[in-house]
Amino acid sequence: MTIVSIKDTACAEIDRRGVEAIRIAKDILEHPESGFRERRTSRTTADALSSLGARVEDGIAVTGLRGMLDSGRAGPTVAVMGELDSLIVPGHPHADADTGAAHACGHHCQIGSMLSACMGLLAPGVMQALSGRVALLAVPAEEYIEIEYRDELRRSGVIEFLGGKPEFIRLGKLDDVDMAMMTHTIAGPRGAKFAVGGTNNGMLAKRVSFTGTAAHAGAAPHAGVNALNAAMIAMSAIHAQRETYRDEDTIRIHPIITRGGSAVSSVPADVRMETFVRGRSVEAFTSASRKVDRALRAGAMAVGGSVTITTLPGYMPIRSEPIMLALHEENAARLVGEDNIAPLGHRTGSTDMGDVSQIMPVIHPYVAAASGNSHGVDYVIEDYETAVLTAGKAMAMTVIDLLGDGAAKALEVRRTYRAPMSKLEYLSTVRAVAGEETYKE
Repeated sequence: MTIVSIKDTACAEIDRRGVEAIRIAKDILEHPESGFRERRTSRTTADALSSLGARVEDGIAVTGLRGMLDSGRAGPTVAVMGELDSLIVPGHPHADADTGAAHACGHHCQIGSMLSACMGLLAPGVMQALSGRVALLAVPAEEYIEIEYRDELRRSGVIEFLGGKPEFIRLGKLDDVDMAMMTHTIAGPRGAKFAVGGTNNGMLAKRVSFTGTAAHAGAAPHAGVNALNAAMIAMSAIHAQRETYRDEDTIRIHPIITRGGSAVSSVPADVRMETFVRGRSVEAFTSASRKVDRALRAGAMAVGGSVTITTLPGYMPIRSEPIMLALHEENAARLVGEDNIAPLGHRTGSTDMGDVSQIMPVIHPYVAAASGNSHGVDYVIEDYETAVLTAGKAMAMTVIDLLGDGAAKALEVRRTYRAPMSKLEYLSTVRAVAGEETYKE
């Protein structure tokens, strides 16, 4: 079989069986679960992988999964990834009525496209024509939300990192993987079907607790110390820093108050905040982090309260491997036409695929099949065939390019790629971000 005929066989199998991948994606859409809570989503995905014939390991980083396909010939291991978790977006048309969980970022279609790629690779004769293995990784908790909940999991020893892929790295579940890919949904760019390349911001997170003194808010406010005022002053001080950031560093800081007090009749004594500090480089967001800490301390100082700042490792900036990127772009163009491929520039969001890119070659293309604003109440998938089947075909075809012909392309990628960090260097770097300080005036 030629590489072209192997790809044709895989794509025909996806066309034949793909309705099931779309059904599973839509089922996950209707049962959204946020990070490290994806019990049903994990079971659904595990059952689907097992039914396809993949050997499945579950319970990784709480809810993660790992399926394996083996060609029977020695060669590199290529990972195809999907993310299990949802956001919390009350008001989304597919939000859970009780939790507010909603797939307002399209992760359900990532699972669908991973499954459709698996279907194509398991078509008769496809894996037998390749050299190496394919790891199918369903990863929890990419959306870095519910920081207080996840930090409690960390403190109790259930996890160390608050994102799924850093946990997979820590647990050694990528130790035998040589390169990885996944496809994210996107609304636009206008007219295109795929968007490729580009970079993303990295980030760290903060869990902040302001402590004051409770008192009767009407009869004796002078006897209290208002922790909410401390938080408001801190937020104003954070905003006052914005003119100090260089445009090219694309700094993004967006705090929220998660607890504003206990009762309106009592001076707030326990106020909590969460925030990200994002930037184009590690140096940029760590520098901004120091300014945020300064602002948080200033709020506590102003009212005579205290603040505890817990800084948590977030995600690293992403980089794409050029050989893999070119292969995927060629395959995507074959499926949708060259005019329907758009280059990506820098994106100021963050993804833990950036962490994987620090230790191995990755690509993270986007498939344009949605409408609305990402993470918003109006973000919905309009074209499931493109989001699940076309995206799956492009990944399956790219795996075939990498592992076909004795895995020549994958071996070239492995030989020429210079990872920014080893696994140990990566773990040391992200662990160095973690810290906690309490400031009291």
